[in-house]
Amino acid sequence: MTSRSLMRVSVAGIIAATGLALAVAPASAHPKPTKPAKTVPVRLVAINDFHGNLEPPTGSSGAIVNEAGTSVPAGGAAYMATHLKSLVNKDTAVVAAGDLIGATPLISAAYHDEPTVELLGKLGLDVSSVGNHEFDEGITELRRIQDGGCHPTDGCSPAGRWKGAKYEYVGANVLKEKNDRFALPPTSIQKVNGVKVGFIGLVTQTTPTIVSSAGIEGLRFAEEVESGNRAAALLRRQGVKAIVALVHEGDSITPNQSPDACPVTPGAGSRIASGLSADVDLVVMGHSHQAYICKTKDPAGQDRYYTQGSSFGRVLTKIDFQVDKKTGEIVRSSVAPDNNVVTRDVVADPQITQFVQTWKDRVAAVANREIGQITADIGRPASPSGETPLGILIADAQLEATRAGGQAEVALMNPGGVRTDLTFAQSGSEGNGVVTYGEAFAVQPFNNLMQVVTLTGAQLDALLEQQWQNGGATVRILQPSASLTYTMNLSQPIGSRVSEIKVNGTAVTDTQAIRVAANNFLVGGGDGFSVFTQGTGLWSGPLDIDALVAYFEAHSPVAPPVVGRITVAG
Repeated sequence: MTSRSLMRVSVAGIIAATGLALAVAPASAHPKPTKPAKTVPVRLVAINDFHGNLEPPTGSSGAIVNEAGTSVPAGGAAYMATHLKSLVNKDTAVVAAGDLIGATPLISAAYHDEPTVELLGKLGLDVSSVGNHEFDEGITELRRIQDGGCHPTDGCSPAGRWKGAKYEYVGANVLKEKNDRFALPPTSIQKVNGVKVGFIGLVTQTTPTIVSSAGIEGLRFAEEVESGNRAAALLRRQGVKAIVALVHEGDSITPNQSPDACPVTPGAGSRIASGLSADVDLVVMGHSHQAYICKTKDPAGQDRYYTQGSSFGRVLTKIDFQVDKKTGEIVRSSVAPDNNVVTRDVVADPQITQFVQTWKDRVAAVANREIGQITADIGRPASPSGETPLGILIADAQLEATRAGGQAEVALMNPGGVRTDLTFAQSGSEGNGVVTYGEAFAVQPFNNLMQVVTLTGAQLDALLEQQWQNGGATVRILQPSASLTYTMNLSQPIGSRVSEIKVNGTAVTDTQAIRVAANNFLVGGGDGFSVFTQGTGLWSGPLDIDALVAYFEAHSPVAPPVVGRITVAG
């Protein structure tokens, strides 16, 4: 008890002893001392699925629908830095929900993502859950990225010896297979504005099915909710009551919604968000590359927010809340999330701009690397069916890249994603017929992830019928892999133009389950192909550009493929 409190007790005793009325003086004449604040403000700024997009992403990956319902250019490290500076204050921790590295553009991937990790350190990132792509090169490489040291095979990058990440990776459900001990720290405790906030890291338990076996060798990925609850109990035993889960798992959404809306189709993300124990106050998600702010009930019936901020640095999720100073608990009613689009109508941060340019200059030699040869021009002139030699070549490459891990049977490529031709004549000093990495990247510059979903035969038919949109005014013919053939009859009404669908020469039935590969733009319903969003068993694999490079490396010299996978009748 303070001396001021003792004084108040003494005055009250005198009044009681003398029988004086309490109204001797107006209350306003003796205002009570201002009490110290009972809560303190805390702000989190979250990112997810950055995938090394140091330069502004292009195409569909470089735009997002804003709060007004308008698609705007978004992303780019220098713009993200400017927006981040406007959101960060002394009450802020910067956090992430995985896939910051892996499946990255050449500027980062060429140097094992050291440029991206260095950038995130410059931006003040404090802690991140691991994502499945953090394991693309295995746990040993992830530890090197965390702790420092040069790559054991490729040596040091042009920047010199790698010093390690300035932020911490956590993964409460990543266990050593031999003894079930944690392979990574399960939690991280950060002191934010004078209070302790505990962060739990969780990655999708499907990681073994979407990462190469070499990447997850010796590891086991436990169920997320059970692992998260154990980690929350551990934090409580350490005296931490304000708890946030960073979860690399998420839901699909209805496309083209405000980033602050909740148009989710309940899935793995919702299951985790509602299943984690009531000790967890807030769930920050990733993995599905969607933007949403949703609310659910925890097992105790309390409201709990779960959020996700798109991908490729296009959204920063700002979350404000109050922490009770006495109990250390987050005041649930004070939690206020907001997805902020990283627009490009601000001044790009000059230091980060220079940082990115430095790495762009360093990677020039990689861009000139020969990946294969072609025997003639492979371009985009369309046949009467809408097939193009380059389009179907890319589909073949994508099928080959997704067949083993995703069990893909067919692949489909959106024609708008093929941006330029491959020409036989040399474009520089590489020689006729030589294809460089830079040339292949110009064909597919969007850094889309390859994904595979299961569709029924009836759904595949419905998907192919969506090639004619807006009453036929818009026609987008998906480029098929050689394993998929069908007939189109343009004299039939829209919705009834596709027939005789075959996979590997066998007629497809309506109930048959077919594994279909496409880039994540299409799988997310892009270009109006909404049937893709009905797919199940989502698997994510390499970048589309990596699929094409691998195909050239395996099959060169490559001749222009013959169109004719689609038969035109009527």
